[in-house]
Amino acid sequence: MSLFLIVALPFLGALLPGLMYGAGRKACASVTLAVTLTALIGLLTRLPEIWSGQTITARIDWIPALGLNLELWLDPLGFFFAALILGIGCLIIIYGRYYLSREDHMGEFFTYLLLFQGAMVGIVLSDNILLLLIFWELTSLSSFLLIGYWKHLPEGRQGARMALAVTGMGGLAMIGGAIILGQIAGSYRISDIIAARDAIQASELYTTALVLILLGCFTKSAQFPFHFWLPHAMAAPTPVSAYLHSATMVKAGIFLMARLWPALSGTPEWFYLVTGAGLITMCLGAVISFFKHDLKAILAFSTVSHLGLITMLLGTGTAFGVLTAVFHILNHATFKAALFMSAGIVDHEAHTRDIRRLGGLRHLMPVTATIAIIAALSMAGIPLMNGFISKEMMLKEALETQLFGPEWLVPALATFGALFSAAYSFRFIAHTFLGKTRDDYPSPPHDPNKGMWLPPAFLTVLVVGIGVLPFLVEPFVKFVTGAVLGGVAEVPDYHLAIWHGVNIPLMMSAVAVVGGLILLGLHRGLQAGWDKTPRPEAKTIFDGIIAGAISFARGLTGGLHDGAFTRYAAILALAIIAAAGHAWMTGEVGAPALPFAWPNLASALGWLMLVVATVVLVATHHNRLLALILMGIIGTMVSVGFAYFSAPDLAMTQISVEVVTIILMLLALNFLPDWTPKESTPMQRLFDGTVAILGGLGAGGLCYHLLRRTAVETPISSYHLENSYYGGGGTNVVNVILVDFRGFDTFGEIIVLGIAALVIYALTEALLSGPVRARLLNRVPDKPLAGDRHPLMMVVLTRVMMPIVLMVGVYIFLRGHNQPGGGFIAGLVVAVAVVMQYLASGFAWATDRQRYPYHAIIGSGVLAAGLTGIGAWFAGREFLTSSFGYVKLPGLEAFEVASALFFDLGVFLAVVGAVMLSLESFSRLARRSDTRDPEHPMDIDPSRDQRAEGGA
Repeated sequence: MSLFLIVALPFLGALLPGLMYGAGRKACASVTLAVTLTALIGLLTRLPEIWSGQTITARIDWIPALGLNLELWLDPLGFFFAALILGIGCLIIIYGRYYLSREDHMGEFFTYLLLFQGAMVGIVLSDNILLLLIFWELTSLSSFLLIGYWKHLPEGRQGARMALAVTGMGGLAMIGGAIILGQIAGSYRISDIIAARDAIQASELYTTALVLILLGCFTKSAQFPFHFWLPHAMAAPTPVSAYLHSATMVKAGIFLMARLWPALSGTPEWFYLVTGAGLITMCLGAVISFFKHDLKAILAFSTVSHLGLITMLLGTGTAFGVLTAVFHILNHATFKAALFMSAGIVDHEAHTRDIRRLGGLRHLMPVTATIAIIAALSMAGIPLMNGFISKEMMLKEALETQLFGPEWLVPALATFGALFSAAYSFRFIAHTFLGKTRDDYPSPPHDPNKGMWLPPAFLTVLVVGIGVLPFLVEPFVKFVTGAVLGGVAEVPDYHLAIWHGVNIPLMMSAVAVVGGLILLGLHRGLQAGWDKTPRPEAKTIFDGIIAGAISFARGLTGGLHDGAFTRYAAILALAIIAAAGHAWMTGEVGAPALPFAWPNLASALGWLMLVVATVVLVATHHNRLLALILMGIIGTMVSVGFAYFSAPDLAMTQISVEVVTIILMLLALNFLPDWTPKESTPMQRLFDGTVAILGGLGAGGLCYHLLRRTAVETPISSYHLENSYYGGGGTNVVNVILVDFRGFDTFGEIIVLGIAALVIYALTEALLSGPVRARLLNRVPDKPLAGDRHPLMMVVLTRVMMPIVLMVGVYIFLRGHNQPGGGFIAGLVVAVAVVMQYLASGFAWATDRQRYPYHAIIGSGVLAAGLTGIGAWFAGREFLTSSFGYVKLPGLEAFEVASALFFDLGVFLAVVGAVMLSLESFSRLARRSDTRDPEHPMDIDPSRDQRAEGGA
């Protein structure tokens, strides 16, 4: 099976549980199991190839310019983790089918599970570190959904947020580390990064990259000081805990450390950081677990401890440490998944996980007790269980590891951790299943049906089988170890066996087991001391940090973003002025290279009119209507300036925009007071004026020096001028830029324009459907209105002008590729013609004659532009690349037809639809209850009056 299909199957299959949910719980679980089992079988079919020494790769170019490609790599390490993810996933699906109650939406649960499963498989099979990062973040998002699946539980929601916050922040750090590694290695392929070991470790950025990568690994695998999130994730349903915290999510960080082991290990930085964090986590997690009362909390902190053990083994930097780590990853996945499922069975049947309310369950739940006891004994490291062998190997590696000086420190801490590991394992067994039965269980406990106990039972068979016959898995463990070592070291010549004679590791193991039994006997007194001892709570610290960050963010944003536009403008202007002033004082300004051109009288008068209008606007801006008129004058003068400087397209666009804007603003002013209040103090106005003058002088000075110097580089306009006709098929460079060279920008702009119009419409709908509607309908004008609401001359004039303006719009549209014009200008011209019908004859009359909804016009415009761009793909060219040719029709000269014409048609439709939808929205707000919608296009109709008199 293709590697891409193995990764894609869970994602594609995530659609099925929701669809099959209506067919029943069994069908929903069956289709989920079928997806996972198919992917597992597909993975197993590739085992002969990798066993023979082949490395299977697959690649699809995605974004080559960024080094981000879909590159997959199946080697023994990837196969090992993928098999764990899919294999235990099958057992979890079977278990979850019977665990979830009828109130739980099974389709939603299995959808989240498959999304998470696909992300995990993607991580372990990625050969591109950027692609791995994408899957990494997908695991954070999908685990958030799984942990918070029981949305009605506050602890579930909080646990999900905590897991997402911690692992998400670690992921952000890891992005930086991954990019640094890729830059050092010259490639983002993981196989290339591993091969660049010498260059990476010799780089001055090695320590930075290592710390950032380890932050991602430690947060994901719950290593100190980020261990606190995992126990709070236990609020999730037990199938989630069994899956995420035994073989998948928490092993992602372990996997990445193993994957990058050849490139990053073997340095003092790696040794001290990884080994130190692992040792602390192993001991701290074991101690806390011993004093917990919730079954899942005990198992959660035990998971933290065992993850620390594996991290410590990888940190030693030796081949034997890697061999032990690989073996314990396998062992931990088997006994910990079985233990989580057993705890879930107890909770499911007894309705409690509080170990103080349990005991004696071996009599009432013999099958569950047998499974749990076997798994717990393996966790404690008892002989004939797989956990015993890997624990002894860990102690052997610890005995040969020296950290921070004393030779006894690492062996002592390892024994200490193993002792508490045995203690919490024995407590899990004794306080849950041993002792006498009770008569105060929250619910009468009993063994569940086989659907719930068969999955953990299968895992306990592996626990005992590996423990008794370890030589059966030895070749595979060494096979995976060789992949982790990556040629840096040879696989150790060590045989997995129950008995290696009487040696120091065996004695350390015996001390741990006996010490665990002693701690179990002393538990009551130790528990009382633990409860009384003040100690920092990681959750409290985390909550305090989050609260402080939120408070700081609110204070900062509240101070900067308080809704006052003047403050935003002042901050931005001052920052620009400061940067420009610094550049001016520290940089060099060359002498002007071009002579000063004095303006002629006409341009000087135009400039003077523009300045006067601007000054008057500033002085009289409190009068809204006058301000709007002055803005129109300024806009008109700007368009004249464009025309003067030979920019007819800009001039036509500016004047069209001015007309539409003035009309829309007049409608908006209908709802505002005539005068704006004076809100600024004299000092504030002085400050604002000073900032404005400085900004204006700075901008003017910059323009002056730019206009009097030659271009440092060849301007891009030269490229546009040279390629406008031959590349875009048009001689109007401005239009070719809009629809071809920068067509993607234009496509985005018409989408934004359409969205803005739809937002205005949505706000209007919200206003008219609420209490504001009555106030709008019953408002009384503050000044007399004109008696003739629809003047005859205006109605007649707009009727006559309508076809003429439409023809002009079509003309401007068709000529736009070679002469000034185009879809945007034509759309504004046509929109003005339609707007005038509304103004002349009224909203109701015009709306009754509207044939096409403006929403549809906007949508058709965006669709036309998008389809034009997609059409380029069929010609083997990039999106929105235009083509052109010449057509000869009978009786006509040959004329050019460009595909950009259809893109421009989309622009035209989007502009017309957006302008008219905005106008229609404002017009609906302007209606009043004391006015009747006219049935005729004008108020004065003599024939209508005669008919009325004749009827009388």
